[in-house]
Amino acid sequence: MTDNQLGRSGYWYDRADDTATAVTSVDVLNLFRQYRAAETQMRRDTRDSMGMGETDLLALRYLLRSAKAGETMTPGKLAQLLKISTASTTILLDRLEKSGHVRRAPHPTDRRSSIVTATDGSDDEVRATLGRMHQNMVAAADSLSADEIRTISQFLKRMIFAVESAHDHSPADAEAQAEAAVAPALTLPAAATA
Repeated sequence: MTDNQLGRSGYWYDRADDTATAVTSVDVLNLFRQYRAAETQMRRDTRDSMGMGETDLLALRYLLRSAKAGETMTPGKLAQLLKISTASTTILLDRLEKSGHVRRAPHPTDRRSSIVTATDGSDDEVRATLGRMHQNMVAAADSLSADEIRTISQFLKRMIFAVESAHDHSPADAEAQAEAAVAPALTLPAAATA
């Protein structure tokens, strides 16, 4: 799609023809953009309500995920996940420890390192802030049929590929790669196929 076609497509603007009733690909892209805007606003609201920056909230997410999986999180491992320096990680952990969101303890086998965990209060705060939204999202996904799940999953894989391969200047190659990315059949849990 050329820039001129994109401008006429309606993707960046409301459709000129409000009388149309059929849902088009442009409508889907506009809905997807609206979803992304709503999610971005939700993340901003969450950061504001918890008094955190984007990286702080992401660090907390990694800490809660590692605790749930029974894994040990060190400052070095957290720095790798966040793709920030160890010095920046130390400053981040100092800030989160001071606000009561994390605690550090000596590493049981490595005297040069420590273990970082989210506090119970942090877990409660995240659940209180995001719990209802997550429940609503799970309910929306659970309401889909197996065919809808396959279709939406393929679409989202293609969208991920489209964004990640934006630097590719060959539309034919990009289209072939997008098809290859979704060619394997999705394996659905038994409950989803019922």
